[in-house]
Amino acid sequence: MSNEVVLDIETQNTFQDIGSRDTDQLKISVVGVYTYSDDQLRIYMQEELPKLWSILEHADRIIGYNHRSFDMPVLNNYYSGDCTTFPLLDMMEGAADALGYRPKLDDLAFGTLKTRKSGHGLDAVRYWQTGEIEKLKKYCLDDVRITRDLYEYGLKNRHIIYAQTFGAPRVIPVDYALPLVKQKINLTLGL
Repeated sequence: MSNEVVLDIETQNTFQDIGSRDTDQLKISVVGVYTYSDDQLRIYMQEELPKLWSILEHADRIIGYNHRSFDMPVLNNYYSGDCTTFPLLDMMEGAADALGYRPKLDDLAFGTLKTRKSGHGLDAVRYWQTGEIEKLKKYCLDDVRITRDLYEYGLKNRHIIYAQTFGAPRVIPVDYALPLVKQKINLTLGL
């Protein structure tokens, strides 16, 4: 799986707390990652984020769920570059395109993997606010595992399954194959 990274963030506060949908005002509590290069799950607290930058900068692709419009912009509050320019696979985007609305990760996890998330994002904020850091870390890494497993299922089977509240599950075709990157050639060398 080359050098791909699965990523999920949790925040210390919510949009409701700040009174707007401005990701610039959200603060990270933890970032969970799974790295295919060494088959490791890791958690980074806010003060440990400098250790994460090299991993993200060298990733062939960063995989997540709703991370193009949420996780990466929030990470930009801490990163000197622009995280949104990294090669990204946001699995929510393909599912939303197929369904016409943004499905919950939990509904895709249940439909595809027959598993549920261990909680809700608001639980993570509460864990932070009450000092339950181990519960917060576990919740974040559980989301990373589910995202990784959903990605691997879609990569292998070329579809994922959405568990609707009413009606039959919907099969969503996906193509999660890593795009081939053309080697850049420096045209100024006179070749």
